[in-house]
Amino acid sequence: MASSNVITRWTPEDATFWRQSGQSIATRNLWLSIPALTLAFAVWMVWSVVVVNLPSVGFKFSTNQLFWLASLPALCGATLRIFYSFAVPIFGGRRWTAISTASLLLPATGIGFAVQNPDTSYEVFVLLAILCGFGGGNFASSMSNISFFFPKAKKGTALGLNAGLGNLGVSLVQFVVPMVITAGVFGALGGEPQMVSKGGAQVPMWLQNAGFIWVPFIAISALAAWFGMHDLSEAKASFADQAVIFKRKHNWLMCWLYIGTFGSFIGYSAGFPLLIKSQFPGINALQYAWLGPLCGALIRPLGGWLSDKLGGARVTFWTFIVMGLGVLSVLQFLPQGGQGGNFTGFLVSFLVLFAAAGIGNGSTFRMIPIIFLTERQRAVNRAYTQDQAVRDANKEAAAVLGFSSAIGAYGGFFIPKSYGTSISMTGSVDAALYAFIAFYVTCLAVTWWFYSRKNAPMPC
Repeated sequence: MASSNVITRWTPEDATFWRQSGQSIATRNLWLSIPALTLAFAVWMVWSVVVVNLPSVGFKFSTNQLFWLASLPALCGATLRIFYSFAVPIFGGRRWTAISTASLLLPATGIGFAVQNPDTSYEVFVLLAILCGFGGGNFASSMSNISFFFPKAKKGTALGLNAGLGNLGVSLVQFVVPMVITAGVFGALGGEPQMVSKGGAQVPMWLQNAGFIWVPFIAISALAAWFGMHDLSEAKASFADQAVIFKRKHNWLMCWLYIGTFGSFIGYSAGFPLLIKSQFPGINALQYAWLGPLCGALIRPLGGWLSDKLGGARVTFWTFIVMGLGVLSVLQFLPQGGQGGNFTGFLVSFLVLFAAAGIGNGSTFRMIPIIFLTERQRAVNRAYTQDQAVRDANKEAAAVLGFSSAIGAYGGFFIPKSYGTSISMTGSVDAALYAFIAFYVTCLAVTWWFYSRKNAPMPC
């Protein structure tokens, strides 16, 4: 069965091949990849909801310990992405998608059992938070894999759909988990509920469902990937072949920009529930936190589509302007000295930030394939053919897509920790937000100088 899913010839830039068979195969792999990636993001971000509820069910962890639990999945996921970036050309996209999706069963089931035992140690929760990082790692390999299947003209849209609908897992987990933990959806199999105080009364909570709810879907998605997706022989490459990207200047520049876009999206997503709870204690954080990730995820495909039409660099440039203004707006609506504040303005400002980050996610990932194809084509000569340039560009771009996603994902760790550090040192989150604005200014400068200005060295 495995051998029938290996494709030995793949030429998506050939219009005839694409029309006759390439498009249908690529589309099939894309639509099997999306649910796997959605589940990966759900498992990755499940701690952003679980940590808010741990004190309610009897776990006596400090605020700092809770911020660490919310941050560790992002730290682990970002680090794993570095390795996952190179996995598809080594193992094959079908095999790796199936295996990496199945690995999500470990944290999902582990959370389900751990939260039921009030004697579970903090160290066990740290381990489970780290295992949730498996979900974060999957993004790098998923984007790398899908990039091989589509021609240059359609990469932006395809990658935008894969990432955008995959990013929905963040919003999905923040929307679904608060509902499923209020009911015994698994009956006796799901275990006994924990009793929590709410409105002066004791009500049941099945916090274990935060992990268990994903288990059947993970199993189905892993099997669908194994039997339904394809490995591309032409995408095969060793780590040494791919390691050439570390010598490419534009790899590092795009890593910087992707910290600004995806790093913001995942960092704001991870820290949003706790930020709302700390700044507006009277607001039910989980009632609103899912809206931001939903907005950013749904709009990401638009970023890819706009970039296919207008150019990725131009869209990215304006994205960073909007993000800087968005943070300034957030600052205007925060409580000052524990007094005042406007939650509606705060929420709307953050929705603008999430939307801009989502568009920027799509536009930066559209820039990468164009940059590396252009760079390789500029090197064409008698000894280095156009066909070889295209093959090399596809492999380098796929590796950079994965590696930049790894570096960008560290935002999921640093943004929540920046909130905590800023609060502990100054009593407010203002210092962290001003630091974010300064960072967006550097991203704007890099985009303009290298990619979007007239006569830029690498227009894209």
